[in-house]
Amino acid sequence: MYGFGTMIAQLKKNPKTIVFTEGTDPRILEAASRLLASSFLHPILVGNEEDVLNAAEEAGYNIRGAQIIDSNNYDRFDEMVERFCELRKGKGVTPEDARKILAQPNYFGTMLVEMGVADSLLGGATYSTADTVRPALQIIKTKPGNNIVSSCFILVRPGATGENEVLAMSDCAININPTEDELVEICGETVECAKIFGVDPKVAFLSYSTLGSGKGPDVEKMRNAAIKAKAKFPNTPIEGELQFDAAVSPRVARTKCPKSEVAGHANTFIFPDLSSGNMGYKIAQRMGNFEAYGPILLGLNAPVNDLSRGCNAIEVYSMAIITAALV
Repeated sequence: MYGFGTMIAQLKKNPKTIVFTEGTDPRILEAASRLLASSFLHPILVGNEEDVLNAAEEAGYNIRGAQIIDSNNYDRFDEMVERFCELRKGKGVTPEDARKILAQPNYFGTMLVEMGVADSLLGGATYSTADTVRPALQIIKTKPGNNIVSSCFILVRPGATGENEVLAMSDCAININPTEDELVEICGETVECAKIFGVDPKVAFLSYSTLGSGKGPDVEKMRNAAIKAKAKFPNTPIEGELQFDAAVSPRVARTKCPKSEVAGHANTFIFPDLSSGNMGYKIAQRMGNFEAYGPILLGLNAPVNDLSRGCNAIEVYSMAIITAALV
């Protein structure tokens, strides 16, 4: 696996900053304390300074040296309001509207990234994925050529040979029922994300059918998406549609699709919809003993990532490193 050690080594060469939008949360404070003990990733905590410091003291975490920014007394807030109105000018947002919106930590933190105060953002320890994605879509926006934001989970477990087994799964958190073209975009973004983690991507477009063994609209969608993805990414091994067993089992692949270079060896999985993707990664996590990192948001102009509300401080720390490594 590419590994956190390699990511940290890269960040040490070029340190970054990351905004935490929930500055008083004990899990955030523990992760921030750990980051502050190093020199490769500097945390910015959003919140009232007194409240943040009191929360840290109460929880027993040393956050000396952390930058704490409060929207209520931020010296560039007027500039931020003006910039936000410019970004949302087509929506009729007034300065008064902007001030109310930017008082919310998720919007305020996202604007800090847009204005270059921070390189990246991590939020969602206490609010939903939608509340992280919505400001990112409105402010950071998608990269040129991208039409959607999607997500990827990286799953890791120790392998039999001593090396980690690493898989990528998408989209497991954002798009409910992506179209063929959206699946192609998800594939491209997932391949690039997988490479960051040292995966040599072999992509399977998953279905309940293997290369025509079944029929139905969902089968056609995945088959057509795989065809389009092969044409768009000719240097990436891609196959579809494939059942999961044909994608990962060499024995099954020899029977169902013996001529495929991907079948039996896939490590990057594109699911047909959010329901199957979300269940798929959680089955792997809970029953396959994989560590799951994500959701890693893909397709944005700057790295913004979402935490699970059930996360712990170690997961916050790990996701902070991953997010900064995407800068």
